[in-house]
Amino acid sequence: MSRTIVICGHGPGISHAVAQRFAKEGFRVALVARNPERLASAVKSFEAEGVTAKAFPADLADAAAVTRVFDDIRDTFGPVTVVHWNVYGGGTGDLATGALDDLRRAVDLSTTNLFAAVQSALPSLRGQDGAALLVTGGGLAYYDEKVDAMAVSWGAMGLAVAKASQHKAVGVLRQRLTGEGIYVGEVVVLGIVKGTAFDHGNGQLEAGDIAERFWSLYRARDVGSVNFPG
Repeated sequence: MSRTIVICGHGPGISHAVAQRFAKEGFRVALVARNPERLASAVKSFEAEGVTAKAFPADLADAAAVTRVFDDIRDTFGPVTVVHWNVYGGGTGDLATGALDDLRRAVDLSTTNLFAAVQSALPSLRGQDGAALLVTGGGLAYYDEKVDAMAVSWGAMGLAVAKASQHKAVGVLRQRLTGEGIYVGEVVVLGIVKGTAFDHGNGQLEAGDIAERFWSLYRARDVGSVNFPG
């Protein structure tokens, strides 16, 4: 039976590398992001490699749009086997003065709409061998005074809060869904990934190596969260 991975928040870097890694194992690829042109280009690159792929443009900041896009994917490919949540929403730089709407969007993208994706995908995941939810986390999620000071100095306070919320969500979802045969796993990325929008000549991490870590987690299904590198 054909398996499908849904890449939520597709772009250059980790999400594309994860799509490639799973495609190598025979997965069909559903790419979800806001920009239709970039998605179409990515689909062409996959098709050139003999991979079945399709673009599903959607604004993942809109919970209703999340639900609709999973309906569209199910209508196109049938049941979903794996969901990879790799959505980045920025966030309020300064929690003391920043716009609350910006913080709300960051938390929605990291956590609230992750729940929307899970709820939309659950009917498929429950019936799939190898069902999984995979999440890309970030080191600012951790409670540590040095990490918190870093979030303040980088102007990334909202992002830190959003990622902390997401990290807790992964843990509780793992406890909730493991009994139903659905693996929940997270790779917490501790550094700048080469070739992404955050790489200003200071990228240290290879997206392909992170994708390999996701694949290892998926295959083993025994650990909920790991750091990369680490």
